Amino acid sequence: MGIEQLLGGIPRDQLTAERAIAEFRAGRPVVIETTGGALLAAPVEGLDAAGSTALSGLAGGRARLVLAGPRMHRLGAADRVAAALALPTLDLSRISRLAIEDGALLEGKPLPLAAGEEMGLRLTHLAALLPALVAVPLPEGALAEAPIARVAASAIAAYPGRRSAELHIVSRAKVPLEGAAQSEFVIFRGGEGLRDQAAVIIGQPDFSEPVAVRLHSACLTGDLFGSLKCDCGDQLRMTARSMAEQGGGIILYLDQEGRGNGLASKIKAYKLQAEGFDTYDADEVLGFDHDQRGFGFAAAMLKQLGVRQVKILTNNPNKIAALEAAGLDVVAKERVIGRSTVQNVGYLAAKRDRAGHSIDAELEPPLV
Repeated sequence: MGIEQLLGGIPRDQLTAERAIAEFRAGRPVVIETTGGALLAAPVEGLDAAGSTALSGLAGGRARLVLAGPRMHRLGAADRVAAALALPTLDLSRISRLAIEDGALLEGKPLPLAAGEEMGLRLTHLAALLPALVAVPLPEGALAEAPIARVAASAIAAYPGRRSAELHIVSRAKVPLEGAAQSEFVIFRGGEGLRDQAAVIIGQPDFSEPVAVRLHSACLTGDLFGSLKCDCGDQLRMTARSMAEQGGGIILYLDQEGRGNGLASKIKAYKLQAEGFDTYDADEVLGFDHDQRGFGFAAAMLKQLGVRQVKILTNNPNKIAALEAAGLDVVAKERVIGRSTVQNVGYLAAKRDRAGHSIDAELEPPLV
């Protein structure tokens, strides 16, 4: 058996992309190769003093801090375009200040992204890290013998679409739920990053008719621990009970914590919210757009299950548009309203006012 068969026949560029994601996730740098050369990209979230010293030796004063558009705008740039800032020395405190600290101001002129830097930012998203990296251009042949992952920029660009095309079911089983005893979990592999996704089929929906569907992004704090800062847990459990009572439906439980930013970044954003930022401004301080999620693979999951027409349960217009763009017929929509609490009323108002969610115009927290 050849090594290609042992590796599942996966194309080389997909393998290198997956290895690069894993290395970034572990906080280690990778080499991104472009038609014009190569650069060493290191995620800021994994950079420590030893790594900074090593990078400095390679950089020769040519290192750049690459930041996403929202972060550049928070620093004072006129627009929300990703850009780079010169790093003549690799000062960790300066890097941290520019990349994540609230109240930091732009230092130096924003520079257009060089070849490969945009794909470095794409890697941070696929690895669920803060969208900030240090990039060092490499001379030809540099690090050729080093034990470091190398990936073509084109492989990173192609990776999400290729993973969605390979989405497939890997396991399924009946799992009775409280309030929805007749439920089946169907686990898909593929889609976003290297994560599995779950479809929960409740009851016995008739797939020849429009099926009640909710796209629910994972929320550890709300779904599992009952956080009062959001309404996610309420929405999840209310939807399951409602589907069980009304003949069935499907909940897609998607591993897109924190609107696609990842659990660690979500908790960083919660800390900023405690300091007075709303949910979207907190994400912008960290460099994230208002919503980093994609739902194309969710539509692919539904199609594999045999769903073609959908009655969607959501307050989010982006989810409706995503399913329609993927070719599903959205024949009806229904809101899913959780409890308003003293702790989440500001969050709900921000979703209504800044992202167009269908939430009641008047939000009144309960009396305490």
